[in-house]
Amino acid sequence: MPLDSAELLQGTLQILILKALLADSAHGYGIARWIEQTTDDVLRVEEGSLYPALRRLQDKRFVKSEWGVSENNRRARYYTITPAGRAHLRREAAAWTRYSGAVTRVLRAAPALG
Repeated sequence: MPLDSAELLQGTLQILILKALLADSAHGYGIARWIEQTTDDVLRVEEGSLYPALRRLQDKRFVKSEWGVSENNRRARYYTITPAGRAHLRREAAAWTRYSGAVTRVLRAAPALG
């Protein structure tokens, strides 16, 4: 069953957005599609969550944006991760990896789930 962004732990969406922007700049729709495709549609990002998160990332100077033309010849705002955003992503990804590893160890510990 897919999870929507409202079910994600706070801050996780920002990490996913920054990760989506590591390779290249992208518009909002492209970011959302990358996350969905990368997670085999387990995580779905709705516009109502995506754009406020992008604004928060811009306010923190973790991403910058500029207007461009999309692949279907429409005007779109393209987002690019900044050096500060890369540093933040490295820190948060390390913390998330430690956290998720700990939760995984608890779930795999005896007694078995069944």
